[in-house]
Amino acid sequence: MPLIIPTLLMSLSRRSSPGFSESLPRHLPGLVAAGALANLLSMAVMAWRGRAEAGSAAAPFNAVSHWVHGDRALRLDTADLRHTAVGTAIHTGSSLFWAAVYEYLICRREPPPSTSGLVAGAAGVATLAAVTDFALVPRRLTPGFEHRLSMRSLVLTYSVFAAGLALGGWLAHRQD
Repeated sequence: MPLIIPTLLMSLSRRSSPGFSESLPRHLPGLVAAGALANLLSMAVMAWRGRAEAGSAAAPFNAVSHWVHGDRALRLDTADLRHTAVGTAIHTGSSLFWAAVYEYLICRREPPPSTSGLVAGAAGVATLAAVTDFALVPRRLTPGFEHRLSMRSLVLTYSVFAAGLALGGWLAHRQD
């Protein structure tokens, strides 16, 4: 596992020659597919595990809104636009950000990665996201849902997120 992040960073040197912004139209379907699948699958797990562990499917999403609404959001169980919608929007934006990282570092390599390369890359990006979320950013910018979900559920959430990235990358790039 410790070699995943250096391997991802080294893959920068193997990327295709055009800049990412120049090749964005070609890579946008992959970014959207990977981001949407990773987002929807991880949200489903968060809601499922939130209901089981916190008694509320909305609790993990409300907790994400602590970025905007402070620590009170970490304890809120009821669904509402102010917290649940904001938390969902933040999670969706984060999912698309990490999908862009996945697309840039993994999917756009030449030659195109194999299916196992897409899966390994997705696992690496999800690991990088988790390390960033829990070790690199200030407490104020952590996801927040770690206050409502067990460690087991966090691992499951990030694992399903990786699966969504891999599946989205595979669907978008299987013709490459």
